[in-house]
Amino acid sequence: MIGGREIDLGSGGARAESVSEFTRRVKTLLEGGLKPGWVRGEVSNLRIQASGHVYFSLKDAGAQVRAVMFRGDAARQTVKLREGGQVVVYGEASVYEARGEYQLIVRALVDDGTGRLQREFEALKARLAVEGLFAKERKRALPRLPRTVGFVTSPTGAAVQDFLRILVRRGWRGRVVVLPAKVQGEGAAAECAAMVAYANRQGALGGMTDDQWPMTNENGAGGMDFDLLVVGRGGGSLEDLWAFNEEVLVRAVAASRVPVISAVGHEIDFTLCDFAADVRAETPSAAAELISSGFVAETERLSRLAKTLNGEAEAVMGAARERLDGLRARLKLLSPAAQVERGWLRLDDLRNRLEADLARSTQMRRHAAALLAGRLAAVSPARRVEAESQRLLGLWKRLQAASPASVLNRGFVIARDERGRPVTRAAALQPGERIGLEFGDGRGVARVE
Repeated sequence: MIGGREIDLGSGGARAESVSEFTRRVKTLLEGGLKPGWVRGEVSNLRIQASGHVYFSLKDAGAQVRAVMFRGDAARQTVKLREGGQVVVYGEASVYEARGEYQLIVRALVDDGTGRLQREFEALKARLAVEGLFAKERKRALPRLPRTVGFVTSPTGAAVQDFLRILVRRGWRGRVVVLPAKVQGEGAAAECAAMVAYANRQGALGGMTDDQWPMTNENGAGGMDFDLLVVGRGGGSLEDLWAFNEEVLVRAVAASRVPVISAVGHEIDFTLCDFAADVRAETPSAAAELISSGFVAETERLSRLAKTLNGEAEAVMGAARERLDGLRARLKLLSPAAQVERGWLRLDDLRNRLEADLARSTQMRRHAAALLAGRLAAVSPARRVEAESQRLLGLWKRLQAASPASVLNRGFVIARDERGRPVTRAAALQPGERIGLEFGDGRGVARVE
């Protein structure tokens, strides 16, 4: 039912195809009906993925077709693809179902000579080089510390935002004036050239009002002299960057009395403005770093000088403080109060030394007297008498210990025969003989058996 009406799909039971089914049918017809073959065209929108696959477009004056060369095929090629290059490729048609787009799967390619834009580029480059527009002796050194920089670019592009962000991040203190111009398409080269001439016009800046100036800041830009110009934009294809290869802009850059930095595209992109300018920067961000490099270097140098100056000032102040402290100490030593205090200290010291000497002398005399008393006592008669008495007492005790009575008191007995002689041998005794026995406490008689 569509719009209130029932749609008859036919008596044969036909049904509506899904998008996937229809696209798959187109893919089958296209890939099966077109045989692989050779196609000539100019390379554009070249994109090489990290995976190794290569995507680009082939175009001529009337049409273009998307093309892809997968990693394995790309690795086997000897011709290096480049933006604007003219090539002949061998491949087959295919349909990318997810987007419903057809594309050319490239299996091989050969160089078919330089593309139209590339040929124009080389021809103009050669002609302007002969005129000396690219000569090294024409190049001027950039100002180390530019105060006012004009940037000829699109005010709405990402390039100007990146440019300003780098300057702000690096703490640059100069002034940037954006000179607005188209940077792509018809008339872009003429607008950029007009802005370069505008910034170079002597005496005209001072007479301009803010409404005549292409872009002003809050303080106005009237009467401003530029120290440096930047001409540039972000990256793109050869066609996108072609305005910076046009003669009108290249000649304006070469004729500029203000030094010019050309900052067009990416690092791999080269334009004729790069050769005509005094300095080429790979990108607008690189131009911002180049412009601010002198300022950053001076800032770092001033920071080092400030640290050195602070260190030297601290050293001088420290030496002065030490000298002042020394003078204060000397003044204190020379004051009457300090001299009186030193006198009291000396008096106390002398008193202590005298007392110590007297105590030491008295102690020595007492020690000498004690030595003499000891020597006198050693030679005293009483001492000798006492010693002899002790010696005799000892001899007497020893004698008492060895006497017969002492022996008898220890339990021994003295046997005597009838004549009173001590019996010293048992063989001298006869049976029936009477013997006398002497004990410690008395005497007795015994008969020998």
